[in-house]
Amino acid sequence: MTEEFEPLPDNAIVYRALLRKQWVDWETGEIKFQAYLLRQNEQSLSVNIASACTPGQCAARFRNCYGVASLQVGRIRELGLNVVPDSISHANIIGLPNMEENPATARRLADLLAKQSQLEWRP
Repeated sequence: MTEEFEPLPDNAIVYRALLRKQWVDWETGEIKFQAYLLRQNEQSLSVNIASACTPGQCAARFRNCYGVASLQVGRIRELGLNVVPDSISHANIIGLPNMEENPATARRLADLLAKQSQLEWRP
């Protein structure tokens, strides 16, 4: 991960593209914890920086996007994680364990991220 981009302030907003239909409870609009689990061989979770794109623009980057959730960077950091930009419009949430190495912590952190997130866009 590169350090050439300015760290994001705590009040910055990032968007998580919801690329699977089952990541959202469509009756309540709540984001499910599965949206914040690392997939096998992933080291971080991809997010877009809200100051660089709208929720709709974030969704348009993907062939299939079922929603876009927003999170505040400072609240992510309160969980002991960090958000590190790797371009002017993209960042990675780092510090999450994957399900293989630490399932209980991975599930707990994913659940806390899901509870913090808000659905900003849906198709």
